[in-house]
Amino acid sequence: MRIWVDADACPGPVKEIVVRAANRVKVCAVFVANKAINVPASPYVSTARVGQGADVADGRIVESASPCDLAVTADIPLAARLVAKGVAVIDPRGTLFTEENVGEALALRDFMHDLREGGVTTPGQGRFGPRETAQFAQSFDRELTRALSRDS
Repeated sequence: MRIWVDADACPGPVKEIVVRAANRVKVCAVFVANKAINVPASPYVSTARVGQGADVADGRIVESASPCDLAVTADIPLAARLVAKGVAVIDPRGTLFTEENVGEALALRDFMHDLREGGVTTPGQGRFGPRETAQFAQSFDRELTRALSRDS
């Protein structure tokens, strides 16, 4: 079992939570990005630097992840691809993507994109603060526990 993190735009507090959890439960966490990122030295934490280009990091994660893994990403198209492979996926705000909700999330994302392309100003997600960090920590701990039980 591995934890895959789409690390290019991952908030710092989320990275810290994943690193602490990986060390605590002795599970490998891989931070995939197209730029150098800093992670603490640990036998359970590594980075995978990929080339520049749209969806290169996504491709690496999809290619490498397996159904017993857990992934963290804010990228809804990536989440949809991983859910289709049977991977548990949560976003940095703690939302769990499932077969039941990822299609709707993808449709909403595409709709908002189309609105913005048409010149409509849409609200963003807002700032990432302590509340969002706590929501992620709770969801991540729950899904990590589930993934570990599936893996054993």
